Amino acid sequence: MKSLFNVMFITFRECIILVAAVFMLSSCMTVGPDYSPPEMQTPVAWQKEVGNAPDDLSNQDTLASWWTTFNDPVLTTLMERAVSENLSLKEALSRVRQARIQRGITKADKYPSVDATGSIGRSFREDMTGDFTGTDSFRLGLDASWELDIFGGVKRSLEVSDAELQATQESYRNVLVSLLAETATNYIQMRSYQSRLSVAEANLRSQEETFNITQWRYQAGLTTGLDVERASANLEGTRAQIPSLKSSFEKTKNRIAVLLGGQPGALDIELDTYTPVPIAPGEIAVGIPADLLGRRPDLRKAERDLAAQTARIGTAEARRYPRITLSGNIGLDALNLGDLVGTESLSTGVASGISWPVFKAGAIMKNIELQWELQDQTLLAYKAALLTALEDVENALTAYAYELTRREYLLKESQSAQRSAEISRAQYSSGLIDFQSVLDTERTLLSSQDQVAQSDAQVILNLISLYKALGGGWQSASFDKES
Repeated sequence: MKSLFNVMFITFRECIILVAAVFMLSSCMTVGPDYSPPEMQTPVAWQKEVGNAPDDLSNQDTLASWWTTFNDPVLTTLMERAVSENLSLKEALSRVRQARIQRGITKADKYPSVDATGSIGRSFREDMTGDFTGTDSFRLGLDASWELDIFGGVKRSLEVSDAELQATQESYRNVLVSLLAETATNYIQMRSYQSRLSVAEANLRSQEETFNITQWRYQAGLTTGLDVERASANLEGTRAQIPSLKSSFEKTKNRIAVLLGGQPGALDIELDTYTPVPIAPGEIAVGIPADLLGRRPDLRKAERDLAAQTARIGTAEARRYPRITLSGNIGLDALNLGDLVGTESLSTGVASGISWPVFKAGAIMKNIELQWELQDQTLLAYKAALLTALEDVENALTAYAYELTRREYLLKESQSAQRSAEISRAQYSSGLIDFQSVLDTERTLLSSQDQVAQSDAQVILNLISLYKALGGGWQSASFDKES
C-alpha cells in the first residue's frame, strides 16, 4: 500500500511541475488587443443653463433618489414598491443571474476536467474440453484532460464573459432608471388629472350660478331666452370635459398598479384621495456633461459592450495557433477485487495532443477581420449613444426652463381671468353688460386655470425627464454573489 501511494505521489508531483510551467508560459502569450476605454469628447458645460442647477454633484444622494426632493410620501412609497415588485425589473435581474452562470461555465474552461471511472466485467473462454471458463476483471481510475491556454483564447473568452456580465448589470440599471421615471411620470399625470378635475368642477359650480342668474333674469323679463340657452350650452360643455378627465385619471391609476406588479384597480383606495401636484425643488442636481459617462447606465453598457467585443478579437486570433491538450489517467486493474490495492494493479498514462488549423480556406482570418469590424461598429454605437444622451439632457433642460417661464405667464393670466369673471358676473347681474361678455370671461377662466394645472404638472414631468436623462435612480442597485 505504501508503495502505491509513493508512485501516485511521484505522478502528481510531476503533473504539478508541468502545470506550473504551463501557467508561466501562458501568462506572457495572450494574443489580441488589450482593452482600454476610449477617450470620449464631451462639452465643458451645458448649452442651456438652469438658474437653480449647481455644477457640483459631490452629493450624489440627490440624483440617486431624486423623487424624494418632491416631498411627496405617497410617491416615495410607490417608487419603493415599484423597485421591489415590478416584473420587468425582476426579469432583468434574472438575466443578470443568467450572465453570471454563463461566466461560471466559461471560467471552467481554465481548469482541467477529471472523470472518475470504474468497471466490472466477466469474460469467457472455451477450453480444450469445450467447457467455458469465466474470468472477472475490476477497474477503478481517474481520467484527466486539459487544453493548455498558451495563447490566451480562454483568457479572452473569460474577458468576454466578464464584460457581458457587467453589460447585463448595466441593462438592469437602465431598466431601473426607466421604471422609476415611468412610475413618477404616471403619478404626476394622475395628480394632474385630479387637479384639472378640481378646476372643471369649480368652474362648473360657478357656471351653474350664472345659469341660475340668467333664468331668474329671463323669468323677470330682463333678458331673452337666448341668454338662458347660451348659459346652458356653456354649462354642458364644461360638464362634458369631466368624463374624459376621469377616464384618464383611471387609466393612470391602472398603469401605476401594473408597474407595481399588481392588477388594474389595486391602488384605487390609496390614490383616490386628492393630492396636489408636487412642487419642483429649489435646487436641481445637473453636474457637467462628462459626468454622463459614469452615470447613465446605457452609456456604461455601451462601454462594456465595446470591452467584450475587443476581447472577442483575441478569441478569434487564438484560433490561428495550435491547441495543445494534455491528458492522463491513473487506474487500478485487477482480476480480483481484493487485489485492487496492490502496486502491481496500478497503471498510469500521460499523453499530449496538438491540433493546428492548417487549411480553413481563409475562414479564420476572415473571422478576425469580422471581429475588428464589429469592434468599429460597437465603438460607433458608443459614440452615438453619448450624443443621444447629451441631446436628451439638453432637451430636458430646455423644456424645464421654458416651462417654468410659461407657467409664470399662465399664473398671471389666470389671476386676471379670475378677476374678470367675477366683475362680469356682477355687472351682468346689474344689467350693465350683455351675457356674451360673461360667457367669454368664463370660458377664458376655465381655459387659463386648466392650462395652469397642466403646466404645474409639466414642470415636474420635464424635471423627471431631466433626471432620467442624467441617469438618476440606479445608484442604489448593487449585485452580490447571490443576485
